[in-house]
Amino acid sequence: MRIGYTMMCEQSGPRELVRDVVRAEEAGFDFAVISDHYFPWLDEQGHSPYAWSVLGAAAQATSRIPLMTYVTCPTVRYHPVVVAQKAATVQILSEGRFTLGLGAGENLNEHVVGGGWPSVDVRHEMLVEAVGIIGDLFDGGYVNRRGEYFDVESAKLWDLPDTRVPLGIAVSGRQSCRIAGAHADVLVAVEPRAELTRWFDEFGGGGKPRVGQLPGSYDTDRDAAVTRAHEQFRWFGGGWKVNAELPGPASFAGASQFVRPEDVAGSMPCGADVGEWVEKLTPFAEAGFTDVALIQVGGDVQGPFLDWAERELLPVLRQELGPA
Repeated sequence: MRIGYTMMCEQSGPRELVRDVVRAEEAGFDFAVISDHYFPWLDEQGHSPYAWSVLGAAAQATSRIPLMTYVTCPTVRYHPVVVAQKAATVQILSEGRFTLGLGAGENLNEHVVGGGWPSVDVRHEMLVEAVGIIGDLFDGGYVNRRGEYFDVESAKLWDLPDTRVPLGIAVSGRQSCRIAGAHADVLVAVEPRAELTRWFDEFGGGGKPRVGQLPGSYDTDRDAAVTRAHEQFRWFGGGWKVNAELPGPASFAGASQFVRPEDVAGSMPCGADVGEWVEKLTPFAEAGFTDVALIQVGGDVQGPFLDWAERELLPVLRQELGPA
């Protein structure tokens, strides 16, 4: 299993995100992913810079580590032709290290353009149409389309990378796995559910990478780690059927008001016990995930986490879960 690092835009400013991914590369992480949000999940997280500007800076500041959006919604806040142009440019800047992770989006980030929030079936239809447009633009030449959801008028990418941008698609159920199996080069998921990888294989994804994500809260003081995790990540337990629908941080605060610190601590590793981190990662390996990106909760503690990960966590993970 490859172990990645998450640039969590909701909890750090743009300069800090670039600084931290440089340190993650030095520490030996195998890849890095970045969230693409307009809002943080909770006010306590306190940030949400533009992910694509950060990616451009990260591509120049690093030299080895692969980069990936985790994930971008190419249907509401962004038109798919714009996403294709951004992805092609980042692939050139990173010299072939970029993967475009796509998803059906969350109301939290997409409502800001005032277009309403479609039902999940419509969102999936929009995603499939958007993926087709992006793929056509990656093929080169002019693209014209009159689709159900998107029109494209004589669009062309004038700067195409030598290496085609791989596409990842986020899944949470059978319907999204069908889309990913048919259209994605990479599966993206945040839950270690074996049925997701099984459905992905069933619908055409056999042999392709599958990337998971695990939040954790490192601290030498476990109580401090649990407190931070509860303050900033208690929203995580709502599940994606809920998380995709809520419109803002206040809604997530209300929905998670009865989540207790011990509930959060039970769902993610908290503290400096490497064994607990291995235990929480093992279900991803058992479910067939090839890659997992770690989230360190708390923007102001990335440095200590990365130092500890280089010194203690990564060597043990590679021993327990297999070399990269």
